[in-house]
Amino acid sequence: QVQLVESGGGLVQAGGSLRLSCAASGRTFSSYAMTWFRQAPGKEREFVAAITSWSGSKTYYAEAVKGRFRLSRDNAKNTGYLELNSLNAEDTAVYYCAAKRGTVLMSPDDLFDSWGQGTQVTVSS
Repeated sequence: QVQLVESGGGLVQAGGSLRLSCAASGRTFSSYAMTWFRQAPGKEREFVAAITSWSGSKTYYAEAVKGRFRLSRDNAKNTGYLELNSLNAEDTAVYYCAAKRGTVLMSPDDLFDSWGQGTQVTVSS
């Protein structure tokens, strides 16, 4: 089972960009699908993006981020990357990555194998 650590969050002005990383331990990272969620203060955790296991040939995005965020993976580095572009205040949240072996899951209530601790993204307007 993998352990996940997110990084790359921070404070950015509206219209700016960030790249979040989700580093995984273990030698089986490539067999895990990866999903990103976010949770803003006082709101439910929501789906952001997901990528399939192995080659990551398929990606899925929430409508709110489609065309602005890009999810990728580098199995050689055991890391997934979420690029956040054209950020706005509504993107302010704690961003979490989660992993499930073999299967793409998109609900925070689904049973993931592992969750990261989260990284804060704050967008100033």
